[in-house]
Amino acid sequence: MDNENILVSNASDIERAGFYKKTYQHLALAVLAFIGVETLLIQLVPTDVIIWMLSGRFIWLFIIGLFWLGSILSEKMSFDPSKNQQYMGLGLSVILWSIVFLPMIFIALSYAGGDILVQAALTTLFMFAGLTAVVFFTNTDFSFLRTILIVGGFVSLGIIVVGAIFGFNLGLWFSAGMAVLASASILYQTDQIKNNYGTQQYVGASLQLFSSVMLLFWYILRIFMSRRD
Repeated sequence: MDNENILVSNASDIERAGFYKKTYQHLALAVLAFIGVETLLIQLVPTDVIIWMLSGRFIWLFIIGLFWLGSILSEKMSFDPSKNQQYMGLGLSVILWSIVFLPMIFIALSYAGGDILVQAALTTLFMFAGLTAVVFFTNTDFSFLRTILIVGGFVSLGIIVVGAIFGFNLGLWFSAGMAVLASASILYQTDQIKNNYGTQQYVGASLQLFSSVMLLFWYILRIFMSRRD
């Protein structure tokens, strides 16, 4: 019975608590793995390669395209019946986010110092904790955010592509808007975890939260860095 995939909303209190514990444990491990992989990349990847990643508009678009395709694959793997596939999907997501973050982490360390990373990380952590508390303690239905996230995702992707092609800076307001979108994603994904996941889908649930947290961290860091310009 321990391996039965029961809908979380229909599970017993013990089963539900076990699912939440595993989900957030896997999320924490994914974040720690991200920190470890990012540290290795910063130390091992030559500076010339990092600069090359930022040297051309179309190079960055290519990287974003590969990231998008890889994210689709990792998400699919994370919900595979095989636990090995699920963990491979989560691991792939960690690697993808680490690669995408590499240039910005490099810039932050080079020009703004490590303190800005700590400030952005703590801000992201407090926002995530607050958003999670809103879902669990208010019992508000956040399923309506799905349409907003889909539309907002396509619009923001279009703006990013156009900005990369024509080389204009998206600016502080875009970063603020994307931070709001990432916050909405955390609300929605947490609501889904409460109501629509099975008790054996904790790896997939943690991946969804991890992606939303990384997106929030990305734009919080951009906002903090823009204040140093």
